[in-house]
Amino acid sequence: MLPLRRLSGACRRRGLARFAAGAPREAADAVVVGAGAVGLAVARALAMAGREVLVVESASSFGTGTSSRNSEVIHAGIYYPPRSLKASLCVRGKEMLYKYCAERDIPHKRLSKLIVATGAAETAKLDMLLESAKGNGVDDLQVMEGSQAMEMEPELRCLKALLSPSTGIVDSHSFMLSLLADAENLGSTISYNTAVVSGHLGNEGIELHISESRELENHSVGSRVPPQIVLLPKLLINSAGLSALPLAKRLHGLDQAFVPPAYYARGCYFTLSQTKSPFSHLIYPLPEDGGIGVHVTLDLHGLVRFGPDVEWLDGGIDDMSCFLNGFDYSVNPTRCSGFYSVIRKYFPNLKDGSLEPGYSGIRPKLSGPGQGPSDFVIQGEDVHGIPGLVNLFGIESPGLTSSLAIAEYIVSSLY
Repeated sequence: MLPLRRLSGACRRRGLARFAAGAPREAADAVVVGAGAVGLAVARALAMAGREVLVVESASSFGTGTSSRNSEVIHAGIYYPPRSLKASLCVRGKEMLYKYCAERDIPHKRLSKLIVATGAAETAKLDMLLESAKGNGVDDLQVMEGSQAMEMEPELRCLKALLSPSTGIVDSHSFMLSLLADAENLGSTISYNTAVVSGHLGNEGIELHISESRELENHSVGSRVPPQIVLLPKLLINSAGLSALPLAKRLHGLDQAFVPPAYYARGCYFTLSQTKSPFSHLIYPLPEDGGIGVHVTLDLHGLVRFGPDVEWLDGGIDDMSCFLNGFDYSVNPTRCSGFYSVIRKYFPNLKDGSLEPGYSGIRPKLSGPGQGPSDFVIQGEDVHGIPGLVNLFGIESPGLTSSLAIAEYIVSSLY
């Protein structure tokens, strides 16, 4: 786990460095930008394939962005269009994740999930979800009448439900810590507080301009941040999560036609103040615009959370602040007023004043308000024509569930 000031020396000790005027220029084999769940999974998979991997992370630790600000749900693969990457990688990733967690004693539970229809107009949508799930290879769903679902969960109110037995929860921090340990045991290096501020893609390969994160904190918008090191990797995996698109825009030589517009949606969670959980399963309403609805999740200690909602952000954050994860994660307590009416559709006994602000997360999205849901985008040379560059865009939910499968997909495409 090297800070940037030691990274140069480490590369030179391996005989990889060469110098030019200004910042040192140092060769590298494989560089992964971003130490979230997906970035760490990719680093591990590349190291298992024999690559010498450097992970560059702008934060002071791993998994501080989207990977640690979500529901920690292991998704079954129900919601996504058949033949989409989200569908195939979620279904494959679910099985890989359960196996990985079992082998390494990572805390997780197969809690099961109920997707509920609370009105007559919603029952047809539930049938459509069932057919979509079958198309994705999710063949364990069970159709339940409302009376059956409410027998399982006495506090629940619904007309009809789908039971997903393979949905569960995972301790995402323990999962990422294990991925990190695997990668490091295979010789990978991680450099925290280290930001990729720009790059150049040309005939001589890939150049990455690297700076300590603290150098970005006092920059003026639009000003150039001079690199402290220039890395020359053979392979670059842009797995920067929320800043993957801003980084791609700063890779000079990449045709910007391959960089889609970025949209960001904040999702807030509220916790239930009562100590005893009213539910023993995850409870989900039908999906909404921009998300899959304000649902009931349980953590491994039984704490009940409701969320996330969808709040589209208007922008207003520049690239450098994005690299530093400078988003506003505060939870406005007044947002809970919108939660009560939504939650009471399936949990009518929710008492006034029982919701308390929890936390929020930001989702990196490729479609905006009123647009249809977008798929994961994993771009290799076959798409953009740049040898050695793989971009990962729009890795929102089910990114955590899919992380091991995404890594497998990338590595298999390289060999």
